[in-house]
Formats: sequence, C-alpha cells, structure tokens
Amino acid sequence: MPPAMDMYPFEVQMAFFIHGLLQDTWDGMSGYYMGKNMSGLGELLDIYEVEDKKTVVFFLKHIDSQKATSINEEVRRKSKEASRKAKR
Repeated sequence: MPPAMDMYPFEVQMAFFIHGLLQDTWDGMSGYYMGKNMSGLGELLDIYEVEDKKTVVFFLKHIDSQKATSINEEVRRKSKEASRKAKR
C-alpha cells in the first residue's frame, strides 16, 4: 500500500499537487504520453508561493518521468495485444 500523501514532505506534496494542475501532452501519431506541459510551471510556483522551487521541480520531474514510463508501457502492451488480436 502506498504511503498516504500527508506522510510525504511538503515539497513532495506540492510537486504532486502542481503535477495534477499541468496539462498532459500526447504524441498525436503514436499515441504515446510525452509528459506534462511545463510552460506554466513558473506561474504556478509563484501563485502557490512555493519557497523551495528547486526541490519541488526536482520531485515534479521525477513524478512526471515515472508517470510517462508507466503510461507508455501500458500503451505498448495494449498495442501489442491489439496487434495479436488482429492477426487472429
């Protein structure tokens, strides 16, 4: 069972919160997840008055990387499964 959100340090909690606010980007041709659109990150860090921006961005990028890996593995799995069904 994953730890509860309140068990993480404040910077990690902020990273998860801001991650949820950022827009997802997808490759239109392949359907792969490309990660979050970070263009509005500076404004969000300012709006929520994040003091330790470097630490929050570090965890945010780590969260985004893990999510991208997980989603793209699922996309590959589903693609291979559909390919196998089509061959039958």
